[in-house]
Order: sequence, then structure tokens, then C-alpha cells
Amino acid sequence: MTDGPVTEGPPPLDEGALRALVPRVLAGLVRRGEDFDAAEDALQEALVEALRVWPESPPRDPRAWLTTVAVRRLVDARRSAASRRRREDAVDAEPPPGPAEQGDDTLFLLFCCCHPDLSPASQVALTLRAVGGLTTREIADAFFVPEATMAQRISRAKRTLQGRALDRPGDLAVVLRVLYLVFTTGHAGRVDLADEAIRLARQLTLATDEPEARGLLALMLLDHARAAARRDGDGRVVTLDRQDRSLWDRRAVAEGVRVLQSALVLERLGRYQVEAAIAALHDDAATYAETDWPQVVAWYDDLVALSDDPARQDPAAVLGRAVAVGHAVGPTEGLRETERVRGILGDRHRWHAVRGHLYELDGDLVAAADCYAEAARRATDVAERDHLVQAAARCRAAVARA
Repeated sequence: MTDGPVTEGPPPLDEGALRALVPRVLAGLVRRGEDFDAAEDALQEALVEALRVWPESPPRDPRAWLTTVAVRRLVDARRSAASRRRREDAVDAEPPPGPAEQGDDTLFLLFCCCHPDLSPASQVALTLRAVGGLTTREIADAFFVPEATMAQRISRAKRTLQGRALDRPGDLAVVLRVLYLVFTTGHAGRVDLADEAIRLARQLTLATDEPEARGLLALMLLDHARAAARRDGDGRVVTLDRQDRSLWDRRAVAEGVRVLQSALVLERLGRYQVEAAIAALHDDAATYAETDWPQVVAWYDDLVALSDDPARQDPAAVLGRAVAVGHAVGPTEGLRETERVRGILGDRHRWHAVRGHLYELDGDLVAAADCYAEAARRATDVAERDHLVQAAARCRAAVARA
């Protein structure tokens, strides 16, 4: 057998790198004043062309190539020959975007997707589509809705933006809230939205030095570090006090602490930094019992104090503080804390679940079982409801054995 010349095909296209270019190119098109929907359509055509051309003839500057092709697609869509000529001349005269603009473009596009005229659901969907680069089907799978429903939601969002001024239209607080909503949606479908939110939060911290952006990234890292311990082998919820801490991602914890410290030194405290500090205290403890509960209470005091109006305080913060007080001072005092917000939070399942935890901590297993059962009746998440039913059964079984 004789060896013939080895012919190698073109190198495989790096789809990850291509995906990373999408928000930057789209932002550049929108910055030019192009319609959001038309710009995305033109970019999709440019991506299809890239998949065809690049394996054989990769460009020196992929971003500039995509921008040029997308703009020419937009130009081709114009009916006026004069308009087409002016726009083509502008493309030829304008230098390709430089590397320094990349972070700003990502930030710009995030702000566009979080435009105040959009509903929260539309902000999240458009952010995942335009900035995250996810397909409509992937987003629909993650939110357990039909693809057609998600497509309509995204289309409505883009129509809403038509004719709007998209020069930093929102504020950072809205962007952070949207990213946190993406994160807390959790793991579902074919896409891990928590990982996607962390990726976007990293991009945001590169584009702004605001401490709350760092605080949000730190919170995500510190919270997501426990992901592997949150469910047992049968998919059942495992609460923080019962988690196997050897499963926690210590590298993510260490990174989260570093990011948090870089935010706190700026001395502009905000909600996400405080929540990250609380998460760091939990992650630092070798066991649940060894948690520095007085420090947790102190941070919760800061968190609750961010809103002077009790009706506008974050329910999770109020109830989290009650649990921390229950461990730091005693379960009776923790229960008193829950009574103070009965009128505001008494119809929520988590209020009853927290009281169940505190009663169980106090040794009143009958009351604990009743509270867990009531929380289960009010819960809407199936996994959480199953966990609460099991907690009630555990307490009742302990009473029966006594």
C-alpha cells in the first residue's frame, strides 16, 4: 500500500466564537439607527453566509466581515437606489469596529433589550435572544412554553422598540434585575439559564465598574456553587441545612468572594452586594450549624433597611432574616419576626414554610407539620411542594415515634 498525499479539509468553524460576535455586531447595527428587527434579520443572513464562506475563506476580521455583509443586506432591502448608494458609501467609508468597542456594544445591547417600555417577560426573552444568542426554541424550552408563543413574545418586543430612541434607554438597575430573573429561572430545558446569566453578568462587569454589577456576579457565583447539592439522586429538593457540602464548587465560591470584595471596597452598598455577602457566609461555613448567624442577621438588617416601606421590602429578605434570627437568638424570636409581616406575607407559601422550619428548630413538631402542610397546599412548584409534603410527613412520623 502506497502512501498518497494527505489532503486536509478546511478547519472546522468555531461556532462558539461566531456566537460571541452576534451581540456585538447587532449592537453596532442598532447604533447606526437600524430597526432592531431588520438588523437581526440581516445579521442572520450574514451568519448563514459566514457558515458557507468561512470554512474555505476565513476573514481576517470576522466582526467587520459580518457587519459589512449585514449592512449590505439591509441596503439591498431598501427600495430607493439613491438610499442604497448613500448607505453603501457610508459602509465603505466607515472603519471596521475596533476591539475597544466590544464591551460597550454588549452593554449597549443589554440596555436596548431592557428598555423600560418592555414588560419584564419580554426583557428577559429579548436579552436571551439578542445578547445570549439563544435560539427561540431554546428559550421556549427553558420557560416551558411553545416555541410559537415565545416567537410571538420576542416579535412583540422588537415591534415595541421600533421607532424608540435606543441610546442607553434604561438604567443599570433594570439590566441587573433582568439578568437576575434569568438566573433565578434556574436550570430547565436544553439550556442552563443560570450559566447563561453568569456569562452575561461577566460581560456586564467588563463594560461597567458599577459595584452592583460585580455584586450580582458574585451572588450568582456563590449561589450557583451549590447547584450540584440542591437535588438528590431522585431529583428531590435538598435544603441548605441538609446539603452535602463536599459537592459545592469551591472554585466558584473563591471567585465569588474575590468579586464581592472588589465590589465592597468601592463603598457603594446595594442589594446584590448584601445578598452576595450573606451567600458567602453560608458558603464559608463547614456545616449549617457553624454558620455565623449573628453576621447573617447583620447583613439582613442592611438588606431590609434598603427599603424603609415594609410593604415594598423583599419577602425573601424579610423571611431570610427571620430564619437567621431564629438561629442566632432563638426560634421563638424568629417566629415573632414572622408574625410582624403576617399581614403582608401571610398568604405566601414561603411564610408558612419558614414558620415550619422555626417550629421544627424549636422542637414543636406538631406545629411544624401543620405549617409545612399549609405551605405545600399553597406552593405552585411541583418539586418544592413535594419537599414540603415530605417535611410534614417527617415531623408527623417523629411525633408518632415519641
